[in-house]
Amino acid sequence: MPSPTRSIVIFDLGGVLIDWNPRHLFRKMFAGDEVAMEHFLAHICNDSWNLQQDAGRSFAEAVAQAKAAHPDHGQYIDAYWQRWIETVKGPIEPTVEILAELRQRHVPLYALTNWAAETFTIAKPLFPFLDWFQGIVVSGVERVVKPDPTIYRLLLDRYRIAPEAAVYIDDNAHNAEAATKLGLHGIHFIGAPALRRELERLQLLS
Repeated sequence: MPSPTRSIVIFDLGGVLIDWNPRHLFRKMFAGDEVAMEHFLAHICNDSWNLQQDAGRSFAEAVAQAKAAHPDHGQYIDAYWQRWIETVKGPIEPTVEILAELRQRHVPLYALTNWAAETFTIAKPLFPFLDWFQGIVVSGVERVVKPDPTIYRLLLDRYRIAPEAAVYIDDNAHNAEAATKLGLHGIHFIGAPALRRELERLQLLS
């Protein structure tokens, strides 16, 4: 039985098209003390703490709770929100080039991102290529995060996308696997060269 033709591409944003990493900010704040920085990012403002903002919790609530538990790190916790823009380094240019090529080939483009609603509002005007997408689903707006199947189905239903017609690209392997389980062609993003090869194999790029 032939494999289905994939004609739609859905991108994750952070780590795929946008270089977001809290270390861009905290390397400056911790003045090169990598051990102290990594302790802070592992035990205080860690991935699970940040994911709650991606799921809809406000930064005001998140910061207040973290400062109550870790008052000695108050300046760093405040900075996570007040200086959030410094956690964004810029576009990941080789992947943006791939996105531009897909657009030139009139491939329908969508985005599905775990991102806090408050900070996505800050970031969106900085990246004109976000206007190339025919639809973007932001977890913080929907109050559900990947890899919960609900958010994938929300995007598919909202934009009337058949899963067997779509490719989904994410730098988190679990999120790519979740897409595959729903019938999309999940691609774990490890870099632009490998992504280009896979899209060529799928005949989405030449």
